[in-house]
Amino acid sequence: MTEHVFEQLVFHFRNGDEWTISHKELADIWISRVTTSYGRINGGSIQEIHPCKSFKVEILPEADHVKSTDINTGSLELGMFGRATKYQDIEKMDLTFDADSEKNIQIYFPFSQKDPSGLDNAYQTSKVSQKNGHLYIVIDAKKTVADEYPLI
Repeated sequence: MTEHVFEQLVFHFRNGDEWTISHKELADIWISRVTTSYGRINGGSIQEIHPCKSFKVEILPEADHVKSTDINTGSLELGMFGRATKYQDIEKMDLTFDADSEKNIQIYFPFSQKDPSGLDNAYQTSKVSQKNGHLYIVIDAKKTVADEYPLI
């Protein structure tokens, strides 16, 4: 049995932006109860999807980079940490493993519409620590970034 190595994750925002974060730019990541379901995404064909119950991540300052191919020009000015704290619209995430792996997986986050526009997620909270410059993101129906990381 071959062990596959996690290489990066890619956040997908509801407006179409993406943010690629390498393994070495993550301090911690926790994904709770990933399941397999079947459903339609945006009216498309019924497909296999992988929702999770809860998610939290601690991202190192080195990840606050912007790739112009991933995002719109408005996000270039904010930087990715600024974008993640200003908007609560991370919809899903790709987990990418080494090139030999067929285990790449796309995970959908819990979502509750924050306002009539439907873009922002009431379950997503994020904060940049003044102490260490790390970005903390929590996507959970019952907990916030302040609950999960009270000392930041």
